Amino acid sequence: MYWQKRFDRPDPDEDIKRRILDIRKNNKDYGYRRICGELNNNQGIKINKKKVQSIVQNLGIQVTSFTRKSRKYSSYKGKVGTIAPNRIHRRFKTHIPHQKITTDTSEFKYYTIDSKGRMTTEKLYLDPFMDMFNGEIISFGIDKHPTASSIMNALNEAIEITSDCPYRRTFHSDQGWAYQMKAYTRRLKEEMIFQSMSRKGNCHDNSVMENFFGLLKQEIYYGVVYYSYEELKSEIERFIKYYNEQRIKERLGWLSPVQYRLSKMAA
Repeated sequence: MYWQKRFDRPDPDEDIKRRILDIRKNNKDYGYRRICGELNNNQGIKINKKKVQSIVQNLGIQVTSFTRKSRKYSSYKGKVGTIAPNRIHRRFKTHIPHQKITTDTSEFKYYTIDSKGRMTTEKLYLDPFMDMFNGEIISFGIDKHPTASSIMNALNEAIEITSDCPYRRTFHSDQGWAYQMKAYTRRLKEEMIFQSMSRKGNCHDNSVMENFFGLLKQEIYYGVVYYSYEELKSEIERFIKYYNEQRIKERLGWLSPVQYRLSKMAA
């Protein structure tokens, strides 16, 4: 009778399990720590990480992200213009919105198939500008080639968005050819924006942007084959919107970048 009563007893974790499954349905790369943060901070459910980890394991929904090593795109073409000093010095944290902005370019591959069934490798280039205050992507350009126009359009949008900063802004990048060109450096000087560059061949000097690229590729790119420019472009745009508005971060108090920015503005 004892065991019969235990089998007939309702599952006390049924509601938690349902919530966890709902979270994973909308956020397929959330591990148990991020799920715990979502439950505790955004859904008002007080639960510890070990409990969440146990339920995630019992449900068989552990994250198994696919990763692979790939050649990193390098936009460095030597000294073709102005090399700015490294003003950031890996001081990526700031409590002031729109004060420190960083950028970089990353390469993605997609495939096209012609009428004879032959597959051709094509490339797409992403040029995002990130606010170090909350990790938000404030502007970006996407093109089939690494073009100055894509970077300049994203730069101009980033300059406009950050114009409300009461302090002098700093825009950081690596020593890629586009960030050395006269049009780029002149635009920053016109707005009295400090230009900062990583040291040559030192990716750690811009690790916040490298981390974003790694996260993006892990969640939507590695292990997935795209068969058109439009398909890949659309998925990158969707991810950036999701990353900005929904994907919570522990360092932001389990808020998304946009939620964090709005909470600080309201404080």
